[in-house]
Amino acid sequence: MNNPPLEPWQWPEEKWREVTNHVRAGKRLAPKIWPNQARCAVALSFDSDHETNDLRDGGESTSKLSQGQYGNLQGVPRILNILSKYGVPASFYVPAVTALLHPQEQERIISLGHEIALHGWIHERNSVLPYEAERDLMLRASDVLTKVTGKRPVGIRTASWDFSPNTLTFIKEMNLQYDSSLMADVDCYELLLDGVATGIVELPVEWIRDDAVYFNMNRFSSLRPQISPQDVFEIFWREFEGAYEEGGLFQLTMHPHIIGHRSRAWIIDSLIKKIQEKGNVWFATHADIVQYVKSNSN
Repeated sequence: MNNPPLEPWQWPEEKWREVTNHVRAGKRLAPKIWPNQARCAVALSFDSDHETNDLRDGGESTSKLSQGQYGNLQGVPRILNILSKYGVPASFYVPAVTALLHPQEQERIISLGHEIALHGWIHERNSVLPYEAERDLMLRASDVLTKVTGKRPVGIRTASWDFSPNTLTFIKEMNLQYDSSLMADVDCYELLLDGVATGIVELPVEWIRDDAVYFNMNRFSSLRPQISPQDVFEIFWREFEGAYEEGGLFQLTMHPHIIGHRSRAWIIDSLIKKIQEKGNVWFATHADIVQYVKSNSN
């Protein structure tokens, strides 16, 4: 007779230690000074989910798909114009299906000097996938982005910032330089896999620094935005001020179909303008920041 699985509160110490230590923050990678003697590094990023937000759940809603297409027709062009206005680079995390639906968008992003990195195949929930399926989708997604952009991606952000027990193993197998899905610190750190240093850098994210949590809505539930664009700007600005004071890293995650509206895009514009007025700041892609911290952290 099979015994029922233990409840978490019944786990022996070795079990919860095994779970906790499987993927862990290792060496902190926080340089004492940034390029050009800058006090703070700024890493802007955009997750170009577009239509995959509905497709990944098997959705065929024309309305939801049109909302995703807005990211391509309006969101990304508006964002690229703002970035070009101030001459700052950014990183775009692109599901392979997005790249196949909108190859010219990715070509333009690359031509303007921005980074394109992995964001799954169809924005799948990788933590629920079988081993072989997750591995296959990651490899195929990398091949698609390489074909579309002419450049193999060096970093990954998993969809919904989710990790399976196998994700880091695949990242290592693919010789990627970094991940940007986890939240153990505000500065970069090396990822440990079962206590062993992997050489893979984590450039951490946080829901506080993500536009979706403030603006997303679901018309069939009670989920509605309860915060104004001005309030979101203030949160982002306070996060930047903290990073500047500490001489650290300020990272933002945004979505073209969310932040790319007229009433919200000014957040990006105003934030970049105010940061540049503050001065002594290094704007860089996630890949460039990772390369720098690997070489300049004790």
